[in-house]
Amino acid sequence: MDAIYTAAATATHGRDGRAVSSDGTLDLALGVPVEMGGNGQGTNPEQLFAAGYAACFGSALGVVGRAAKVDVSDAAVTAEVGIGKEGEGFALAVTLRVELPDGLDEETGRKLVEQAHQVCPYSNATRGNIPVDLVIE
Repeated sequence: MDAIYTAAATATHGRDGRAVSSDGTLDLALGVPVEMGGNGQGTNPEQLFAAGYAACFGSALGVVGRAAKVDVSDAAVTAEVGIGKEGEGFALAVTLRVELPDGLDEETGRKLVEQAHQVCPYSNATRGNIPVDLVIE
């Protein structure tokens, strides 16, 4: 692969620190979620992954929609990223909830979502590594 763009960010102090992108656009306090024993003061890697995946999947849906001449510009994608213990370590699982525009028939919508799942870089990176469920709403 020849990279068109490369993003870089540095995190210090792990889940209880700070994440800053190389261009300074992203500068966030990180915090361990209350559910994992932290104080919840700051964002966490799962939220960042969810935001990135949702945005990327929405873009992929737009690409396949335009190719099919179907307007999906009003679609909304919510990524739910769960983390839990698996064996000696931890694992992730994702649910992508895709809210399609009003008036789009279910069959066409499902085909577009499945096509987007084939072209989305996040989907390609996670395929075979973590479970990703597609839910059309």
